Amino acid sequence: MQRIDASTLDLKERVVSINRVSKVVKGGKNFRFSTLVVVGDENGHVGVGLGKAAEIPDAIRKGVENAKKQMIKVPIVNTTIPHDVVGEFGSGKVLMLPASEGTGVIAGGPVRAVLELAGIRDILTKSIGSNNPINMVYAVMDGLSKLRTAEEVARLRGKKVEEILG
Repeated sequence: MQRIDASTLDLKERVVSINRVSKVVKGGKNFRFSTLVVVGDENGHVGVGLGKAAEIPDAIRKGVENAKKQMIKVPIVNTTIPHDVVGEFGSGKVLMLPASEGTGVIAGGPVRAVLELAGIRDILTKSIGSNNPINMVYAVMDGLSKLRTAEEVARLRGKKVEEILG
């Protein structure tokens, strides 16, 4: 899979979750922060990153840098996805179904952030299993990376699009 140059895109970023973690040491507790950040151009490119640091702004910045390195291209047909797909990560599963024009993004918080920044306008989703934001976001990314358009499948099989669609 080819790398996407994030510097050429007009990216928007959204913080999905901020988690405070503590470590008990001899002198008391050390608090650090872990952030889950989604970046996308609302035109078919989206990435997710985790950032960890002692301060929240530093953790967000690290998350954004990480997300830019892990961007993927999402195939979009009109305003929805080409076919239904299930993304999995850990015990989190997310079912994504294409929807007709005008349906909107029917999804929960973490899933909605990824889909909106990917540029998908109409989609139905169902979260199955874990509702941990990190697992859900990575499950959506797994599902989006599995998507293929009819043209791609036809080219890979050496056939015409009409033969694939029947």
